[in-house]
Amino acid sequence: MARITAGIATSHIPAVGAALDLGKTAEPYWAPVFKGYEFSKQWIAEKKPDVVVLVYNDHASAFSLEIIPTFAIGCAERFAPADEGWGPRPVPDVEGHPELAWHIAQSTILDEFDMTIVNKMDVDHGLTVPLSLLFGQPQAWPVKVIPLAVNVVQYPPPTGNRCYNLGKAIRKAVESYPEDLKVVIFGTGGMSHQISGPRAGLINSKFDHAFLDNMTKNPKKIVAMPHMEYMREAGAEGVEMVMWLIMRGALDEKVNEVYRFYTVPASNTAVGHIILENPRKGSARRPAKKPVAKKATTKSKTKTKIKRAAARAKVHRVRS
Repeated sequence: MARITAGIATSHIPAVGAALDLGKTAEPYWAPVFKGYEFSKQWIAEKKPDVVVLVYNDHASAFSLEIIPTFAIGCAERFAPADEGWGPRPVPDVEGHPELAWHIAQSTILDEFDMTIVNKMDVDHGLTVPLSLLFGQPQAWPVKVIPLAVNVVQYPPPTGNRCYNLGKAIRKAVESYPEDLKVVIFGTGGMSHQISGPRAGLINSKFDHAFLDNMTKNPKKIVAMPHMEYMREAGAEGVEMVMWLIMRGALDEKVNEVYRFYTVPASNTAVGHIILENPRKGSARRPAKKPVAKKATTKSKTKTKIKRAAARAKVHRVRS
């Protein structure tokens, strides 16, 4: 049986990919960002997932105002890096897992989620930057990837509640897949930022930290958050964080927070990152054993008989 073992949330800032590609990771401006992912790269190298389900939003690379699917799952064998106006990123093609992707599509559609099936698309920085942050710059990505694109660009985006429940449906689908696979699910985008308008450059660290706290301890509190609150508190692009709730919905209600990282700014955006693991089965403490009563000795048995006989004699005297 396939199983989701952990979830990762991270920002997917395009300038982070450019800094990687242009060898600027050690520069004073960028060094704190990349240092914050050193633990995560080691962690995922040790966990060795077979498949990553990567939730992201397309930035007019595969879709446009002509076609805007709310949820779209990539079922192809391979996905090429998209040309976002300055050429494709110099990263490997993404190898998909068509069998599991089709299984998730079928299961979620039958669970009444209107999933768009995509058999050909290029993937942009929304997907490739998180892979670079977790896996570095390899010749080939060491994991198969199922892209799951979510519309958070054109109104109306899906609600946090809808995204959270989709995560639950994805978990159900994965666990009904017969092959033994370790799956990690990514939720990407955010955190607080606004790239245009009078509030361009907005960063709300207080909101971001509260969101991270609730991701671990109280996801139901942020599941009910309306779009307007995201936009008011986290900027016009802050609504991307509903995609984190797909990841959170795919995990246990109670999770272990393995790692958290937050820094500002990076290209006028707050960088947020968290790793959550499902508790291992059997890790709960065993109930304490009940004390075993000591066997009565011959001496103690004799004392007990004498006491019982005396008690009976007393009762007899009272009655007579």
